[in-house]
Amino acid sequence: MRLIDLSHVIEDGMVTYPGLPGPRISMHLTFEASKSHYAQGTVFSIGRIDMVANTGTYLDTPAHRFPDGHDLSALPLERCADLPAVVVDAVGTVTPDDLTGLELAGAAVLLRTGWDAHWGTERYGDSSHPHLTGEVAEALVEAGAMLVGIDSVNIDATTTGERPTHTCLLRAGIPVVEHLTHLDQLPATGARFTAVPPLLAGMATFPVRAFATVP
Repeated sequence: MRLIDLSHVIEDGMVTYPGLPGPRISMHLTFEASKSHYAQGTVFSIGRIDMVANTGTYLDTPAHRFPDGHDLSALPLERCADLPAVVVDAVGTVTPDDLTGLELAGAAVLLRTGWDAHWGTERYGDSSHPHLTGEVAEALVEAGAMLVGIDSVNIDATTTGERPTHTCLLRAGIPVVEHLTHLDQLPATGARFTAVPPLLAGMATFPVRAFATVP
């Protein structure tokens, strides 16, 4: 088995989504400062990161969209770990017909748009980014998808304030993973997908280390 990393690196000051502040990575305790706490020759460092939850490659739970939706602390591992992956090419417009014949029940459906090639540039956040429609989201719910991910800046269109895809998927309890990368290294089927966030109470969204195992 091969492991394929599908996450972007989180770096100090990076931009994930236009308008959101970048993370600030610093030291809470340096090796030098720790000398006074431990025996001679024993030193430690403790890092610190201040960031919004929507940073890097992250997972949305229903609480991201609905006040009464469950948060990260209630996210079942069955929803985000060791799922059969179905990769759908989504360079152009995806329609429900594109899902016909695919075994999506219980699967992580990963939309491969190629938009991750623009990561770190102004182009990445452009409103012309690939996305799904609410109609496709409804088809994914009906097909029994377990999780839906995309390698674009948003799974919804961002030209208006409406978010039908988030609304449909999160209402059905289907977590959404955005800002994936390296989906071009995965086969259409046969890989297994994992994107597990920390067990956080009161948080709806958080970065994940998304990866796939490929036979």
